[in-house]
Amino acid sequence: MLLLSCINLSRGYDATPLFEGVEFEVHTGERIGLVGPNGAGKTTLLRILAEEDEPDSGKVQYHAGARHGLLQQVAEFPAGRTLFEEAKSAFDELLATQRDFEHAAEELAACTDESQHKQLSAKFDRLSELLRHHDAFELDHKVENVLSGLGFAEADFTRDANTFSGGQQRRLLLAKLLLSAPDVMLLDEPSNHLDIDTTRWLENYLAQQPEGMLIVSHDRYFLDKVTNKTFELHQRKITSYPGNFKQYVRLRDERYERQLKEYESQREYIEKQEEYIRRVHYGQLAKQAQSRAKTLEKIERLEKPTKVSGPNISFSEVTRSGDIIFHVEDLTKRYGDTVLFENLSFDLPRGKRLGIMGPNGCGKTTLLRILLGEEEPTSGLVQRGHLVFPGYIDQHLAIVDPEKNVMRAVWPDDDPAYTEQKMRDLLGSFGLHGELVEQPVKQLSGGERSRAALAKLTVNGANLLILDEPTNHLDIWACDSLEQALKDYEGTCIVVSHDRYFLNRVADLLIVFADGTTEVVYGNYDTYELLRASREEAKASGKASGGRQAPDNSIRGLTSPARQEKAKRKRKFPYRKVPDIEADIATTEKKVADLETSLQTPEVYRDATRVRDTMAELEKTKDALARLYQHWEEAVELNG
Repeated sequence: MLLLSCINLSRGYDATPLFEGVEFEVHTGERIGLVGPNGAGKTTLLRILAEEDEPDSGKVQYHAGARHGLLQQVAEFPAGRTLFEEAKSAFDELLATQRDFEHAAEELAACTDESQHKQLSAKFDRLSELLRHHDAFELDHKVENVLSGLGFAEADFTRDANTFSGGQQRRLLLAKLLLSAPDVMLLDEPSNHLDIDTTRWLENYLAQQPEGMLIVSHDRYFLDKVTNKTFELHQRKITSYPGNFKQYVRLRDERYERQLKEYESQREYIEKQEEYIRRVHYGQLAKQAQSRAKTLEKIERLEKPTKVSGPNISFSEVTRSGDIIFHVEDLTKRYGDTVLFENLSFDLPRGKRLGIMGPNGCGKTTLLRILLGEEEPTSGLVQRGHLVFPGYIDQHLAIVDPEKNVMRAVWPDDDPAYTEQKMRDLLGSFGLHGELVEQPVKQLSGGERSRAALAKLTVNGANLLILDEPTNHLDIWACDSLEQALKDYEGTCIVVSHDRYFLNRVADLLIVFADGTTEVVYGNYDTYELLRASREEAKASGKASGGRQAPDNSIRGLTSPARQEKAKRKRKFPYRKVPDIEADIATTEKKVADLETSLQTPEVYRDATRVRDTMAELEKTKDALARLYQHWEEAVELNG
């Protein structure tokens, strides 16, 4: 069902249009990701759709009485209202209907006039059906479900809403929007201030809702999980693509390549015709030249296509280090009675990219400081490899002096090899151009300052990059550039990040802080999700059967199960040697990667049957990989 139409929308400031002539529709069940570079006007467009701003021209039309709701950024709650009461106020209209229903029931019970009784009975039935349609008799349960899903404890329900932190209050605003369930949901960065578990809950919740949605988010993994359509706002226009963010990127690139070929083909044709006209504009062939000139005048000239892209980030060549960058054994860190991590063991080989993820305050930055030798562990061993030269960017980007201008802040100390032009070229490769390089660092935006810090690492010649939340201030396109630069980087990299898409593209292995434990996963975020899902499935099946749950064993690369003294379980899989299973895992992981790569090729997508077969084979292979991981865990515990 059509919910929303936008016709010829335009909006600008200071005579410069953000967008113009924009037209699109939103239908029931469409979960649309709205993407585009910073400053393109995404938030402005949402505000116009929410009727909180006016377009310069054009029209926004909601059809069939469709309701809309915008996720607000600033919370204002009445004094003295509890968290639960404020969340339940999302149902104010329904609660008013409920009171009307109760009043109608009382009147019906007291009515003795037959004619009036008939009218009241009809009203009672109508209100009853309306309340039943909206599950109005389960409102408290709905509120509890959403608040719990968004990370609030039951003890929080009776607290004054105004006593929560800013991030928690924004989660309450999100809860109210989800509960009110408008026909068109306008979500501006809905996963901000959410940890991974809460974000995962929100992804599942939104993906099951029937409403139409327009979602602005920098979280590409979130967009992949939730959206089924993508609008790109670029160069003042909106282009629509089917599918989630991953499909959008593939289709956008294909569209760009196709348009570029068309543009170049037309340009080549025009140049040939113009050359012919110049050569024969007089003499016997002059009439032909005139005819071709008239034909050229009628041709609608194609504009050279462009696509949204980030800065061309690249890291310089580095000195080769030893084969092992860090050897870590039984590492433990405590502060009093608080244990951040214990018995953590892993090796980081040269050229690999280690990702570290977990909630705030779990010990990620402390682990980095221990690896750098800036803090002592409570116990355990950290050995740094030969010829390892680390470069560290913390969350505050302290590596660049805020008082210096950009060029001087990045310029290496006492290095005559660098000239001003060489520095401008370097900074330009990180998207820092012109007068910007003369500005003080403190005047830069967060994204610009992040890129200056990355440029500083390049000139310092680090062969081990240690980056703490490097995507915090970067837009989607700059993140993409950084990811590619890290994949091309010849050295070794350690990144702390909450960005699952980033970790998925970059990480070769992960250290995951979760539920008071620390795990090492040999793979990217998708690998971790497979393992996590297999454990959840095992727990659920254990509960369903009423039997004892399987122990939560360490996964590939963790400290040995013997050292963890876990109780052994009965075999689920036939006996196999651990190295044999690991060989099968490596083969299956490669097959998954090959299938995913093939799905990104135009040849496959030209054949619908081939697409279906390839996707079916990919799902089958992923299932086989999940079973191999479970088999590996069992063999590590029970063999020998």
